[in-house]
Amino acid sequence: MIGRRGLVAGAAGLAAALLTAGDMPADTYPQETNARGTDLRGMWIATVTNRDWPSKPGLTAAQQRAELIRHLDTAVKRGLNAVMLQVRPTADALWPSPYEPWAQCLTGAQGKDPGWDPLGTAVREAHARGLELHAWFNPYRVANHTDPSRLTAKHPARLHPGWVVPYGGKLYYNPGLPEVRKFVQDAMLDAVRRYAIDAVHWDDYFYPYPVAGQTFQDDAAYKRHGTGFSSRAAWRRDNIDRLVRETSERIARTRKGVRFGISPFGVWRNATTDPAGSATRGGVQTYDDLYADTRTWVRKGWIDYVVPQLYWEIGHAACDYGTLLRWWNEVVRSTGVDLYVGEALYKAGDPAQPAPWRDPAELSRHLTLAKKHAGVRGHVFFAAKEVGGDPAGAMIRVVKDHYGKRAGTRDLAPGK
Repeated sequence: MIGRRGLVAGAAGLAAALLTAGDMPADTYPQETNARGTDLRGMWIATVTNRDWPSKPGLTAAQQRAELIRHLDTAVKRGLNAVMLQVRPTADALWPSPYEPWAQCLTGAQGKDPGWDPLGTAVREAHARGLELHAWFNPYRVANHTDPSRLTAKHPARLHPGWVVPYGGKLYYNPGLPEVRKFVQDAMLDAVRRYAIDAVHWDDYFYPYPVAGQTFQDDAAYKRHGTGFSSRAAWRRDNIDRLVRETSERIARTRKGVRFGISPFGVWRNATTDPAGSATRGGVQTYDDLYADTRTWVRKGWIDYVVPQLYWEIGHAACDYGTLLRWWNEVVRSTGVDLYVGEALYKAGDPAQPAPWRDPAELSRHLTLAKKHAGVRGHVFFAAKEVGGDPAGAMIRVVKDHYGKRAGTRDLAPGK
Protein backbone atom coordinates (compact mmCIF):
# COMPACT_ATOMS: atom_id res chain seq x y z
CA MET A 1 0.00 0.00 0.00
CA ILE A 2 1.04 3.63 -0.44
CA GLY A 3 2.06 5.13 2.89
CA ARG A 4 1.16 8.53 4.31
CA ARG A 5 4.23 10.06 2.72
CA GLY A 6 4.11 7.89 -0.38
CA LEU A 7 3.14 10.57 -2.88
CA VAL A 8 5.69 13.06 -1.55
CA ALA A 9 8.43 10.48 -1.37
CA GLY A 10 7.62 9.24 -4.85
CA ALA A 11 8.18 12.68 -6.36
CA ALA A 12 11.09 13.88 -4.26
CA GLY A 13 12.88 10.54 -4.35
CA LEU A 14 12.65 9.97 -8.11
CA ALA A 15 16.30 10.67 -8.76
CA ALA A 16 17.40 8.58 -5.81
CA ALA A 17 15.27 5.69 -7.03
CA LEU A 18 17.45 5.42 -10.11
CA LEU A 19 20.41 4.46 -7.98
CA THR A 20 21.02 1.47 -5.77
CA ALA A 21 22.03 1.87 -2.15
CA GLY A 22 25.59 1.10 -3.09
CA ASP A 23 25.73 3.89 -5.66
CA MET A 24 25.36 6.72 -3.14
CA PRO A 25 27.06 7.29 0.21
CA ALA A 26 24.63 7.23 3.12
CA ASP A 27 25.32 10.83 4.11
CA THR A 28 24.93 12.40 0.66
CA TYR A 29 21.56 11.18 -0.56
CA PRO A 30 19.13 13.90 -1.74
CA GLN A 31 17.52 15.60 1.23
CA GLU A 32 13.79 16.16 1.06
CA THR A 33 12.14 19.24 2.44
CA ASN A 34 9.88 18.16 5.25
CA ALA A 35 6.36 19.43 5.79
CA ARG A 36 7.64 22.03 8.25
CA GLY A 37 10.28 23.51 5.92
CA THR A 38 12.79 23.85 8.79
CA ASP A 39 14.53 21.50 11.19
CA LEU A 40 12.49 20.57 14.23
CA ARG A 41 13.79 21.59 17.64
CA GLY A 42 11.50 20.09 20.24
CA MET A 43 11.09 19.09 23.85
CA TRP A 44 8.88 16.59 25.62
CA ILE A 45 6.58 17.75 28.43
CA ALA A 46 5.78 14.64 30.47
CA THR A 47 2.69 14.64 32.66
CA VAL A 48 2.76 11.04 33.89
CA THR A 49 3.50 11.04 37.64
CA ASN A 50 3.79 14.84 37.31
CA ARG A 51 7.25 14.39 35.87
CA ASP A 52 7.43 17.82 34.20
CA TRP A 53 3.97 19.36 34.49
CA PRO A 54 1.92 20.12 36.50
CA SER A 55 4.64 20.30 39.15
CA LYS A 56 2.25 18.56 41.53
CA PRO A 57 -1.39 17.46 41.46
CA GLY A 58 -4.06 19.67 42.93
CA LEU A 59 -2.84 23.09 41.82
CA THR A 60 -5.53 25.57 40.90
CA ALA A 61 -6.46 25.98 37.25
CA ALA A 62 -4.67 29.34 37.22
CA GLN A 63 -1.51 27.82 38.71
CA GLN A 64 -1.52 24.93 36.24
CA ARG A 65 -2.00 27.29 33.33
CA ALA A 66 0.79 29.59 34.54
CA GLU A 67 3.21 26.65 34.81
CA LEU A 68 2.30 25.46 31.32
CA ILE A 69 2.85 28.94 29.90
CA ARG A 70 6.28 29.08 31.56
CA HIS A 71 7.26 25.83 29.83
CA LEU A 72 6.14 27.22 26.47
CA ASP A 73 7.99 30.48 27.06
CA THR A 74 11.12 28.53 28.01
CA ALA A 75 10.89 26.57 24.77
CA VAL A 76 10.90 29.83 22.83
CA LYS A 77 13.83 31.23 24.82
CA ARG A 78 15.81 28.07 24.14
CA GLY A 79 15.27 28.43 20.40
CA LEU A 80 12.87 25.50 20.13
CA ASN A 81 9.91 25.35 17.77
CA ALA A 82 7.88 22.36 18.96
CA VAL A 83 6.63 20.77 22.17
CA MET A 84 5.42 17.20 22.64
CA LEU A 85 2.82 17.49 25.41
CA GLN A 86 1.72 14.24 27.04
CA VAL A 87 -2.09 14.42 26.94
CA ARG A 88 -3.05 10.77 27.56
CA PRO A 89 -0.57 9.51 30.17
CA THR A 90 -2.45 6.54 31.73
CA ALA A 91 -5.65 5.95 29.78
CA ASP A 92 -6.95 9.29 31.02
CA ALA A 93 -7.13 12.66 29.32
CA LEU A 94 -6.02 16.28 29.51
CA TRP A 95 -9.13 17.38 27.67
CA PRO A 96 -12.85 16.74 28.26
CA SER A 97 -12.90 13.35 26.58
CA PRO A 98 -16.13 11.40 26.10
CA TYR A 99 -14.08 8.20 26.18
CA GLU A 100 -11.84 8.47 29.24
CA PRO A 101 -11.73 10.29 32.59
CA TRP A 102 -9.84 13.46 33.38
CA ALA A 103 -6.17 12.75 34.10
CA GLN A 104 -5.14 12.14 37.68
CA CYS A 105 -2.00 14.26 37.28
CA LEU A 106 -4.15 17.41 37.18
CA THR A 107 -6.16 17.26 40.40
CA GLY A 108 -4.83 14.17 42.15
CA ALA A 109 -8.17 12.42 41.62
CA GLN A 110 -8.76 10.68 38.32
CA GLY A 111 -12.00 11.83 36.73
CA LYS A 112 -12.18 15.17 38.56
CA ASP A 113 -12.76 18.16 36.29
CA PRO A 114 -9.78 20.56 36.66
CA GLY A 115 -11.90 23.55 35.72
CA TRP A 116 -10.17 24.31 32.43
CA ASP A 117 -9.12 22.68 29.15
CA PRO A 118 -5.36 22.02 29.26
CA LEU A 119 -5.04 20.67 25.72
CA GLY A 120 -7.13 23.44 24.18
CA THR A 121 -5.10 26.05 26.05
CA ALA A 122 -1.81 24.40 25.11
CA VAL A 123 -2.68 24.40 21.41
CA ARG A 124 -3.74 28.05 21.46
CA GLU A 125 -0.79 29.30 23.52
CA ALA A 126 1.81 27.23 21.66
CA HIS A 127 0.63 28.49 18.29
CA ALA A 128 0.59 32.08 19.58
CA ARG A 129 4.32 31.64 20.29
CA GLY A 130 5.16 30.04 16.96
CA LEU A 131 5.47 26.58 18.50
CA GLU A 132 4.04 23.38 17.10
CA LEU A 133 1.97 21.35 19.53
CA HIS A 134 2.38 17.58 19.15
CA ALA A 135 -0.18 15.73 21.27
CA TRP A 136 1.65 12.85 22.96
CA PHE A 137 -0.44 9.75 23.67
CA ASN A 138 0.41 6.42 25.29
CA PRO A 139 -1.83 3.81 23.60
CA TYR A 140 -1.90 0.88 26.03
CA ARG A 141 -0.75 1.89 29.53
CA VAL A 142 -3.73 2.01 31.92
CA ALA A 143 -2.16 2.58 35.34
CA ASN A 144 1.13 2.53 37.21
CA HIS A 145 -0.36 0.01 39.61
CA THR A 146 -2.34 -3.24 39.31
CA ASP A 147 -5.47 -2.41 41.30
CA PRO A 148 -8.46 -1.71 39.02
CA SER A 149 -10.50 -0.51 41.99
CA ARG A 150 -8.29 2.57 42.15
CA LEU A 151 -9.58 3.65 38.73
CA THR A 152 -12.75 5.71 38.42
CA ALA A 153 -15.93 3.65 38.61
CA LYS A 154 -16.77 4.30 34.95
CA HIS A 155 -13.25 3.83 33.65
CA PRO A 156 -13.32 1.67 30.49
CA ALA A 157 -10.81 -0.69 32.10
CA ARG A 158 -13.31 -1.37 34.91
CA LEU A 159 -16.29 -1.61 32.57
CA HIS A 160 -14.35 -4.10 30.43
CA PRO A 161 -12.09 -6.02 32.82
CA GLY A 162 -11.29 -8.55 30.10
CA TRP A 163 -9.42 -5.82 28.23
CA VAL A 164 -6.79 -5.45 30.96
CA VAL A 165 -3.59 -7.36 31.75
CA PRO A 166 -1.54 -6.77 34.94
CA TYR A 167 2.18 -7.00 34.30
CA GLY A 168 5.30 -5.70 36.00
CA GLY A 169 3.35 -3.82 38.64
CA LYS A 170 1.22 -1.96 36.08
CA LEU A 171 -2.04 -2.37 34.18
CA TYR A 172 -2.12 -2.49 30.38
CA TYR A 173 -4.79 -2.79 27.75
CA ASN A 174 -4.30 -6.02 25.82
CA PRO A 175 -3.02 -5.16 22.31
CA GLY A 176 -4.24 -8.52 21.04
CA LEU A 177 -7.92 -7.60 21.25
CA PRO A 178 -9.40 -5.89 18.16
CA GLU A 179 -11.96 -4.10 20.35
CA VAL A 180 -9.14 -2.61 22.42
CA ARG A 181 -7.32 -1.48 19.31
CA LYS A 182 -10.43 0.31 18.05
CA PHE A 183 -11.15 1.87 21.44
CA VAL A 184 -7.69 3.36 21.96
CA GLN A 185 -7.79 4.78 18.44
CA ASP A 186 -11.21 6.30 19.05
CA ALA A 187 -10.00 7.85 22.31
CA MET A 188 -6.94 9.43 20.73
CA LEU A 189 -8.65 10.56 17.55
CA ASP A 190 -11.20 12.48 19.60
CA ALA A 191 -8.42 14.99 20.29
CA VAL A 192 -7.51 15.13 16.59
CA ARG A 193 -11.11 15.98 15.69
CA ARG A 194 -11.52 18.65 18.36
CA TYR A 195 -8.19 20.48 18.37
CA ALA A 196 -5.83 21.96 15.79
CA ILE A 197 -2.90 19.87 16.98
CA ASP A 198 0.08 19.63 14.64
CA ALA A 199 0.81 15.95 15.21
CA VAL A 200 -0.15 12.77 16.98
CA HIS A 201 2.92 11.59 18.87
CA TRP A 202 3.60 8.23 20.54
CA ASP A 203 6.48 7.18 22.74
CA ASP A 204 8.21 3.81 23.07
CA TYR A 205 5.57 1.80 24.97
CA PHE A 206 3.73 -0.87 22.97
CA TYR A 207 3.85 -4.30 24.54
CA PRO A 208 5.52 -3.58 27.87
CA TYR A 209 9.25 -3.79 28.45
CA PRO A 210 10.18 -7.30 29.63
CA VAL A 211 10.19 -7.99 33.36
CA ALA A 212 12.27 -10.95 34.48
CA GLY A 213 10.22 -13.89 35.69
CA GLN A 214 6.88 -12.51 34.52
CA THR A 215 4.66 -13.42 31.58
CA PHE A 216 2.25 -11.14 29.77
CA GLN A 217 -0.92 -13.19 30.04
CA ASP A 218 -2.59 -13.03 26.63
CA ASP A 219 -3.25 -16.76 26.10
CA ALA A 220 -6.99 -16.37 25.51
CA ALA A 221 -6.53 -13.56 23.00
CA TYR A 222 -3.84 -15.50 21.16
CA LYS A 223 -6.03 -18.61 20.99
CA ARG A 224 -8.93 -16.56 19.65
CA HIS A 225 -7.09 -14.26 17.23
CA GLY A 226 -3.66 -15.80 16.60
CA THR A 227 -4.67 -18.51 14.14
CA GLY A 228 -2.50 -18.49 11.06
CA PHE A 229 0.57 -16.87 12.63
CA SER A 230 3.86 -18.72 12.85
CA SER A 231 4.36 -17.74 16.49
CA ARG A 232 2.95 -15.64 19.28
CA ALA A 233 5.69 -13.11 18.62
CA ALA A 234 4.63 -12.74 14.98
CA TRP A 235 1.02 -12.29 16.08
CA ARG A 236 1.98 -9.65 18.65
CA ARG A 237 3.99 -7.73 16.06
CA ASP A 238 1.02 -7.84 13.71
CA ASN A 239 -1.18 -6.40 16.46
CA ILE A 240 1.12 -3.40 16.81
CA ASP A 241 1.54 -3.06 13.04
CA ARG A 242 -2.24 -2.90 12.71
CA LEU A 243 -2.47 -0.24 15.41
CA VAL A 244 0.12 1.92 13.64
CA ARG A 245 -1.27 1.45 10.14
CA GLU A 246 -4.89 1.94 11.11
CA THR A 247 -4.14 5.00 13.23
CA SER A 248 -2.16 6.50 10.37
CA GLU A 249 -5.06 6.02 7.96
CA ARG A 250 -7.61 7.37 10.42
CA ILE A 251 -5.59 10.49 11.23
CA ALA A 252 -5.40 11.29 7.53
CA ARG A 253 -9.17 10.92 7.21
CA THR A 254 -9.93 12.90 10.36
CA ARG A 255 -7.96 16.13 9.94
CA LYS A 256 -5.87 17.18 6.98
CA GLY A 257 -2.29 18.15 7.75
CA VAL A 258 -1.96 16.42 11.12
CA ARG A 259 1.28 14.46 11.16
CA PHE A 260 1.93 11.13 12.87
CA GLY A 261 5.19 10.52 14.68
CA ILE A 262 6.58 7.80 16.94
CA SER A 263 9.53 7.91 19.33
CA PRO A 264 10.77 4.33 19.78
CA PHE A 265 13.56 2.89 21.87
CA GLY A 266 16.71 3.40 19.83
CA VAL A 267 17.60 -0.23 18.98
CA TRP A 268 15.39 -2.02 16.45
CA ARG A 269 17.54 -5.17 16.37
CA ASN A 270 21.21 -5.85 16.96
CA ALA A 271 23.18 -6.99 13.93
CA THR A 272 24.06 -10.19 15.79
CA THR A 273 20.33 -10.98 15.77
CA ASP A 274 19.57 -9.69 12.28
CA PRO A 275 22.08 -8.55 9.63
CA ALA A 276 19.76 -5.61 8.89
CA GLY A 277 20.13 -4.39 12.47
CA SER A 278 22.57 -1.94 14.00
CA ALA A 279 26.11 -2.78 15.09
CA THR A 280 25.06 -2.58 18.73
CA ARG A 281 24.60 -4.85 21.72
CA GLY A 282 21.39 -3.43 23.10
CA GLY A 283 19.81 -5.31 25.97
CA VAL A 284 16.38 -4.50 24.53
CA GLN A 285 15.42 -4.87 20.86
CA THR A 286 12.07 -3.34 19.97
CA TYR A 287 11.30 -5.96 17.31
CA ASP A 288 11.82 -8.88 19.69
CA ASP A 289 10.97 -7.47 23.12
CA LEU A 290 8.29 -4.83 22.54
CA TYR A 291 6.97 -6.44 19.34
CA ALA A 292 7.37 -3.06 17.65
CA ASP A 293 8.77 -3.35 14.11
CA THR A 294 9.83 0.28 13.98
CA ARG A 295 11.95 -0.14 10.84
CA THR A 296 8.97 -1.44 8.87
CA TRP A 297 6.77 1.49 9.92
CA VAL A 298 9.30 3.87 8.42
CA ARG A 299 9.94 1.87 5.27
CA LYS A 300 6.22 1.48 4.55
CA GLY A 301 5.53 5.16 5.17
CA TRP A 302 2.94 4.57 7.88
CA ILE A 303 4.37 7.48 9.90
CA ASP A 304 5.50 10.98 9.00
CA TYR A 305 8.43 11.17 11.38
CA VAL A 306 10.43 8.97 13.72
CA VAL A 307 12.26 10.09 16.88
CA PRO A 308 14.47 7.20 18.00
CA GLN A 309 15.56 7.65 21.59
CA LEU A 310 19.33 7.64 21.19
CA TYR A 311 19.95 8.06 24.89
CA TRP A 312 23.60 6.95 24.87
CA GLU A 313 26.81 8.92 24.63
CA ILE A 314 29.21 9.01 21.72
CA GLY A 315 31.50 6.01 22.18
CA HIS A 316 29.18 3.95 24.40
CA ALA A 317 30.51 0.39 24.35
CA ALA A 318 27.19 -1.35 23.60
CA CYS A 319 25.07 1.34 21.94
CA ASP A 320 27.26 4.04 20.48
CA TYR A 321 25.33 7.21 19.62
CA GLY A 322 27.16 7.62 16.32
CA THR A 323 26.56 4.01 15.26
CA LEU A 324 22.83 4.30 15.88
CA LEU A 325 22.69 7.71 14.20
CA ARG A 326 24.16 6.22 11.02
CA TRP A 327 21.80 3.25 11.14
CA TRP A 328 18.66 5.38 11.48
CA ASN A 329 19.95 7.71 8.79
CA GLU A 330 20.01 4.73 6.46
CA VAL A 331 16.54 3.56 7.54
CA VAL A 332 14.87 6.82 6.49
CA ARG A 333 16.75 7.04 3.18
CA SER A 334 14.32 7.81 0.33
CA THR A 335 11.25 7.09 2.47
CA GLY A 336 9.97 10.64 2.93
CA VAL A 337 9.87 10.02 6.68
CA ASP A 338 11.62 12.70 8.72
CA LEU A 339 14.25 11.64 11.25
CA TYR A 340 14.43 13.60 14.49
CA VAL A 341 16.80 12.37 17.19
CA GLY A 342 15.62 11.91 20.77
CA GLU A 343 18.28 13.37 23.09
CA ALA A 344 18.87 12.45 26.75
CA LEU A 345 19.22 15.92 28.22
CA TYR A 346 18.16 14.45 31.57
CA LYS A 347 21.46 12.57 31.77
CA ALA A 348 23.62 15.69 31.50
CA GLY A 349 25.50 16.33 34.73
CA ASP A 350 24.10 13.24 36.46
CA PRO A 351 26.95 11.72 38.51
CA ALA A 352 25.37 8.28 38.11
CA GLN A 353 25.88 8.43 34.34
CA PRO A 354 29.10 7.59 32.45
CA ALA A 355 31.80 10.26 32.45
CA PRO A 356 30.91 11.84 29.06
CA TRP A 357 27.59 13.04 30.47
CA ARG A 358 29.42 15.12 33.06
CA ASP A 359 30.85 17.20 30.21
CA PRO A 360 28.34 19.96 29.32
CA ALA A 361 29.52 19.74 25.70
CA GLU A 362 28.47 16.09 25.17
CA LEU A 363 24.98 16.94 23.95
CA SER A 364 26.25 19.68 21.66
CA ARG A 365 28.62 17.16 20.10
CA HIS A 366 25.59 15.01 19.28
CA LEU A 367 24.08 17.81 17.21
CA THR A 368 27.41 18.50 15.52
CA LEU A 369 27.70 14.85 14.52
CA ALA A 370 24.09 14.74 13.35
CA LYS A 371 24.73 17.58 10.89
CA LYS A 372 26.87 15.15 8.90
CA HIS A 373 23.83 12.98 8.22
CA ALA A 374 21.42 14.29 5.61
CA GLY A 375 18.44 12.35 6.94
CA VAL A 376 18.47 14.05 10.34
CA ARG A 377 15.94 16.87 10.36
CA GLY A 378 15.98 17.85 14.01
CA HIS A 379 16.23 16.86 17.67
CA VAL A 380 13.84 16.46 20.61
CA PHE A 381 15.07 16.86 24.18
CA PHE A 382 13.90 14.91 27.23
CA ALA A 383 12.52 16.74 28.96
CA ALA A 384 10.95 20.11 29.81
CA LYS A 385 12.17 20.23 33.41
CA GLU A 386 15.77 19.97 32.26
CA VAL A 387 15.29 22.33 29.31
CA GLY A 388 14.29 24.99 31.82
CA GLY A 389 16.46 24.15 34.82
CA ASP A 390 19.52 22.94 32.90
CA PRO A 391 21.67 22.32 36.00
CA ALA A 392 24.68 21.17 33.99
CA GLY A 393 24.51 23.90 31.37
CA ALA A 394 24.22 21.35 28.56
CA MET A 395 21.10 22.92 27.03
CA ILE A 396 22.60 26.40 27.09
CA ARG A 397 25.63 24.98 25.28
CA VAL A 398 23.34 23.47 22.61
CA VAL A 399 21.53 26.78 22.18
CA LYS A 400 24.72 28.80 21.84
CA ASP A 401 26.41 26.30 19.52
CA HIS A 402 23.44 25.42 17.31
CA TYR A 403 20.38 27.61 17.89
CA GLY A 404 22.00 30.91 18.84
CA LYS A 405 21.11 32.89 15.73
CA ARG A 406 17.48 31.95 16.13
CA ALA A 407 17.27 32.05 19.90
CA GLY A 408 19.50 35.03 20.51
CA THR A 409 21.34 35.19 23.82
CA ARG A 410 18.61 36.62 26.00
CA ASP A 411 17.49 34.79 29.11
CA LEU A 412 19.80 31.84 28.63
CA ALA A 413 20.76 31.39 32.27
CA PRO A 414 19.52 28.17 33.89
CA GLY A 415 16.05 28.44 35.31
CA LYS A 416 15.03 31.36 33.14
